[in-house]
Amino acid sequence: MIYAQPGTENAVVSYKSRYENYIGGEWVAPVNGQYFDNVSPVNGKPFCEVPRSDEADINLALDAAHAAREAWGKTSVEQRANIMLKIADAIEQNLEALAVAETWENGKPVRETLAADLPLAVDHFRYFAGCIRAQEGTAADIDATTASYHFPEPWVLLGKSSLGTSLCLWPHGS
Repeated sequence: MIYAQPGTENAVVSYKSRYENYIGGEWVAPVNGQYFDNVSPVNGKPFCEVPRSDEADINLALDAAHAAREAWGKTSVEQRANIMLKIADAIEQNLEALAVAETWENGKPVRETLAADLPLAVDHFRYFAGCIRAQEGTAADIDATTASYHFPEPWVLLGKSSLGTSLCLWPHGS
């Protein structure tokens, strides 16, 4: 299938002209006020502006994460699992639009995103929703020679610069 360019007639997705950082549940402009053009590999043309975030934005995100930590830590296992299941459902309900958006963003063919990436994302969210319910500080036998142990450990926040700032949570000691 051939998809129309986002924002044109019969397109399944459209983009705003400019995006902000999502920090603490709100869209906020980058502290330095700088943006850069996000160029699509599909046609080599800019299709939106995204924040040129820096250390100040990372610090805002870290402050927001620390502020949310206590409340999130009190969230029940059931609530966390249900949040992950809702994310999986939302992805599944928007497969085509997400696949086209992914193609416009990075050039990957829609068919690959529809056949592999998005179904795997849905599966991973559902899988880990199940893991949350099953592994509350427990040990589980995987097979005759392998066991899985779950230990609560502090989390480390990693920052990576890639056409903007990406943040990733990684369990310390993994």
